[in-house]
Amino acid sequence: MSEASTALSLLASRAHADATMLVHCETPISFAQVLDDARRVAGGLVRLGVRPGDRVAIWLPTTPAWIATFFACAQVGAIAVAVNTRFVPRELADIVGRSGAKVLVFWPGFAKVDFAAILAGCDAAAMPGLESVVVYGEPDDVPRALPAAWRTLSYDELAGGAALDEERATPDTPCAIFTTSGTTKAPKFVLHDQKTLVRHGRDVVEGFGLHPASTMLLAPPMCGVFGFCSMMAALAAGRPMITAPTWDPAQAARWIDRYRVTHVNATDDALMQLLAQNDRTPAFPTLEFCGYAAFNPALSDVVERAQRRGLALVGLYGISEIQALFARQPEHAPVPDRAPGGGRPVSALARVRARDPESGRLQAHGESGELEFLAPSSRMVGYFGNPDATAAATTDDGWYRSGDLGYTLADGRFVYLTRMGDSMRLGGFLVSPAEIEGVVQECEGIDGCQVVAASAGGVPRPVAFVRLAPGARLDEAAVVAHCVARLARYKVPLRVFPIDAFPVTEGTNATKIQKHKLRDLAQARLDETPHHGDKR
Repeated sequence: MSEASTALSLLASRAHADATMLVHCETPISFAQVLDDARRVAGGLVRLGVRPGDRVAIWLPTTPAWIATFFACAQVGAIAVAVNTRFVPRELADIVGRSGAKVLVFWPGFAKVDFAAILAGCDAAAMPGLESVVVYGEPDDVPRALPAAWRTLSYDELAGGAALDEERATPDTPCAIFTTSGTTKAPKFVLHDQKTLVRHGRDVVEGFGLHPASTMLLAPPMCGVFGFCSMMAALAAGRPMITAPTWDPAQAARWIDRYRVTHVNATDDALMQLLAQNDRTPAFPTLEFCGYAAFNPALSDVVERAQRRGLALVGLYGISEIQALFARQPEHAPVPDRAPGGGRPVSALARVRARDPESGRLQAHGESGELEFLAPSSRMVGYFGNPDATAAATTDDGWYRSGDLGYTLADGRFVYLTRMGDSMRLGGFLVSPAEIEGVVQECEGIDGCQVVAASAGGVPRPVAFVRLAPGARLDEAAVVAHCVARLARYKVPLRVFPIDAFPVTEGTNATKIQKHKLRDLAQARLDETPHHGDKR
């Protein structure tokens, strides 16, 4: 395997032969083609004034342009900021503004999302560092009016000049920011350098069994570490990916058969959608490895259901801070052993331990505690612009505090149980309840809010409980409308219920709200009064 140690050098090492890097919407694109595009985009970024350390926001669905722009940033020494394509104006302005992005690359004519309207809805003053907007387009685009607040050029113009031949980065150069939510209102910015992204990609090749005949279906979006790390693994293996801008299970099922896909990593929801596309057993004979992330509590039996169709799902573990494909369960283990998240780290250098959060004692194997990771091959540089958060997430001896509850096993594996805090998985993303609660509490007459997740139609959805100020009345529709204008749709509460007082318990150091009781209450309320009119 190549010893290339930067992202661009890894791509260049695969581009000597005209082998296929990706098949995007049935169009094959070679490694050499992507490398040439990346170098041309890099030249364009330099002409826009982008220098090492500058931030470039990539607000695109999964496209060849996303990949080329990322590698262009890596060549220049700039930092690519991966922006969730489901963000609304308030969220977009926050990410672009706080990251200090100088350039934003987006696709205004994309048929699925009106990116132009979202950008137009942003407060330009909240994004003072933004200088240029790059407009990606395709021949069948829906025409959109573009905001006039920034210098605008087309993606073709950006990539249409001379290519940049020199590489302005080293293995230690930071190159990617992924947003994450924990227990704070605003997402944190997880910063990775080039060597950890490359090393993790190589580790996944070995750990996930990618080989010279492998083909990977890229199911998760590139804007998150799940999709991004899958892309880097396919690149490290020198094998093709099958991609599309959006997830379409019927299309994906056809492509698995057509391109003889051997590897796929996806959410439990996506995999159940795939299995619904045919009634064969085995459902997909070419699949050799199928890693899954459990996001939907209603699909707790997904591994058993897939097993009955001849598909051996493997539990995964990953987070932005140590990358998405950090560990995997053994595919030949019995269902109960490979269903949980966790497993064996793909890096031989990685170590896992669990610590009692109250006493600070390291737990014996099998005893639950907060999972801590020593991950030299995949750990983040830190939280960009937030040294206090970086310090808080790091132990004195250099391990990363995950905020996840789990336990270790004597054979070197670990099992993930749940978040230590109360973060929720909504729409496939980890969401902080505090972010939603802060928006709800902006509404007049609301004196407090707690948000939990409950299942509606088999999908986890946020439910808000609000304490009203004296004399106030709840206008549920108005609260929901307020949230729709300020949050991505998957974060908008399905229902808002008034409550006299939040259930609490007196802890040693503080009074704590009993979220588990609110979750039970939310589920009971939804079961009693299903919200049939909601189409989000």
